[in-house]
Amino acid sequence: MTRRSAATLLRPALIPVWLGVGLLWLLHWLPLPLQAALGNILGGLLALLPGRRRHIVATNLALCFPDAPGALRRRWLRQTFQASIRAVLEHGVLWWGSEARLRRLIRIDNPEAALGDGVRPVIWLAPHFVGLDMGGVRLTMDRTIVSMYARAKDPVTDTFMRHGRTRFSNIVLIERHQGVKSTLQAIKSGLPFYYLPDQDHGRQNAVFVPFFGVPAATVSALPRLAKLTHAQVIPAITRQLPWGRGYAVRFYPPWEHYPSGDLEADVARMNTFIEDRIREMPAQYLWLHRRFKTRPAGEPSLYA
Repeated sequence: MTRRSAATLLRPALIPVWLGVGLLWLLHWLPLPLQAALGNILGGLLALLPGRRRHIVATNLALCFPDAPGALRRRWLRQTFQASIRAVLEHGVLWWGSEARLRRLIRIDNPEAALGDGVRPVIWLAPHFVGLDMGGVRLTMDRTIVSMYARAKDPVTDTFMRHGRTRFSNIVLIERHQGVKSTLQAIKSGLPFYYLPDQDHGRQNAVFVPFFGVPAATVSALPRLAKLTHAQVIPAITRQLPWGRGYAVRFYPPWEHYPSGDLEADVARMNTFIEDRIREMPAQYLWLHRRFKTRPAGEPSLYA
């Protein structure tokens, strides 16, 4: 750590963040079922408090599941906070747990499916479920991969997130501002690309396609990357298991005839796949994100 970076990390304003990091370090010594129980309790309490994040989750669930009974959506809201807080607390295990422990806690159900035909490059489609980081770190234990990285808002969290993601291999982390050239080179070199393209990043390089029937600004890079690299798209979904039993990564079959040449149809296909996985575990998706933040011209905000 350089003198300048030490000064940055030790600013008084970051004391609460360091306290949070210390709490994660203490909790990582606990068995995962105890961490999960604590996460469920804290998440359940947070779900009761009015606030911006609760409003975002409730709005997302209402938009995506308008026909679901209100009681069911409220249960999903509570479970969303529980699953999310669990994942946050369990990051201590990612950052400081041994490789042997992480291998026990994060299983890969079908590792033989990871590379598809074993000939073409691979893009692992990894939507924003709460187990995203768990699956990504587990995959780095077996091979070097490449992933795109957005810096955390504060330097302490950013430092530990980078540490957790790079502990077990020479993972290639490409920052979002570096552009597509580095990504293309990494994929063409044969490194699997762990790709997270399902958040609203605004209008740039996005198309409006349905997400649960609601027009959503969706990054269009997946079919573009697949076309430029001749890569096969293999979804990699990480599920948070109940009762603190860990996480499970599952690879899905490579998508055939992808990309098709119809950009909007290809992006919509990605959203449809993600919708199907959400229906299997609705509380584990990142509903705390404003997925419908960017609206078509003339449409008002859905989160007002």
